[in-house]
Amino acid sequence: MRPLRIAIPDDYQNCVRSLACFSKLAAHQVTVFNDTVHHLDALAERLQNFDALVLTRERTAISAALLERLPQLRVISQTGKVAEHIDIAACTQRGVAVMDGRGSGAATAELTWALVLASRRYLVDEVRRLQLGQWQGHLGQQLSGQRLGVWGYGRIGRQIAKYGRAFGMQVWIWSREASLVDARADGFEVAPSREAFFADSHVLSLHIRLNAQTRGLVTAADLARMRSDALFVNTSRAELVAEGALLAALEQGHPGFAAVDVYEAEPILTAQHPLVRHPRALCTPHIGYVERDNYELYFGTAFDNLNAFASGQAQNLVNPEVLR
Repeated sequence: MRPLRIAIPDDYQNCVRSLACFSKLAAHQVTVFNDTVHHLDALAERLQNFDALVLTRERTAISAALLERLPQLRVISQTGKVAEHIDIAACTQRGVAVMDGRGSGAATAELTWALVLASRRYLVDEVRRLQLGQWQGHLGQQLSGQRLGVWGYGRIGRQIAKYGRAFGMQVWIWSREASLVDARADGFEVAPSREAFFADSHVLSLHIRLNAQTRGLVTAADLARMRSDALFVNTSRAELVAEGALLAALEQGHPGFAAVDVYEAEPILTAQHPLVRHPRALCTPHIGYVERDNYELYFGTAFDNLNAFASGQAQNLVNPEVLR
């Protein structure tokens, strides 16, 4: 195995070295960066001397312009599936192999459901009231009997639909036709139309992969159809919703509530973000996948991919043509 000079950028929590799977990189020279930089010059200067990058989801964008300034780079190992943040064509053109993997989605599904429960029972507000010496302040809303809309029936959407069923909700699905076939086979109702899906769901949760076709998929008109007591949940990607549409919709009262874990620009390091400060929004700092077992799986796969590459046995290649 040829040792690699590996950079792991954007380890916000300074946790990668604490993972058990980190020992898989013992044969390599590893540098972990705990801060984040976005400017092209700063990124190029930081990463220019490395053979390999391990990317934590979409935190670091790898553009063609950046690749031109990374002459030593030979391989990128992505935690999870590759998305738009990596210019695959440019990587292939420059001979940079890109490898990925995937997890179960359980951590994100669990966080999604925690947000649903916390939002419906005003959990954060009630905890704060008690800490301030106050007693009950809200009437919560049970989930049983309500309509749950799940947009997307992939790994995570399937789990959310099952959670809704377990909590006694009326679950229906909206997705592309192939996924709807699977949903019907699993005994779930399919919404009769996109308009009805938004208008009649008490809780609506997005579970869609972001790409050029899905960017801005949820429009202001969609949100305007939602009930004044409905909850809109997004733990997938902020860019799935038209820019500014969710905040404007909350101001107009349709939907009445939102729970989000994702934002257009991350990390958010100011409490002045309008969605974070909105009284009818429950916001968390993109922690859906930030869970120890999930990290062990994601990073463990990414490290295995690097070891395979260093041994001349590249696996899980997104651009296998690069080897030719």
